Amino acid sequence: MESQVRRVVTSHEADGKAVVLFDGAPAKIREQAKNGVKSWLLWTTDVTPADISGSRDRGDRTIGIPPPPGGSVFRIVEFHPFDDSKLPLDHMTRSIGADHVPAKGWAPRHPAMHRTRSIDYAIVMSGEIDMLLDDSEIHLKAGDVLVQQGTNHAWVNRGTEPCRIAFVLIDAQES
Repeated sequence: MESQVRRVVTSHEADGKAVVLFDGAPAKIREQAKNGVKSWLLWTTDVTPADISGSRDRGDRTIGIPPPPGGSVFRIVEFHPFDDSKLPLDHMTRSIGADHVPAKGWAPRHPAMHRTRSIDYAIVMSGEIDMLLDDSEIHLKAGDVLVQQGTNHAWVNRGTEPCRIAFVLIDAQES
């Protein structure tokens, strides 16, 4: 699959003319060989409503999995087939921090289990993947969409080809 991600970001000039601000590869690309994941950070916001002024590249920053408090994150993630059987069950929660230890639901049943306090929109762009929940799982394929409301989950690619998913995560609060 190894095709590059092209990001086009528009803005406007001082006189209101619409223009292309960025066109090309995103500034932040992460590869994690230890768990078979590659991700492209496309954009972030720090507040709602979002600030749509200026020419700063809001995708050129270091950020973890969840969105900033009150903000959002837009990224593409490619999950490669990966044997995670040798990783400890708390692998993901240890790597992304204590804030993502399941507060509701069950203890992790898979090394990639984690939780973010966000509403997540996921669009499977290519490939297939399984999303594990506390005691169930769902198989997703290209064209499927998912709305996830802060649930414990893990992404597991049991296939032979990478799976590419576009994610938009928006900060949320629990009731």
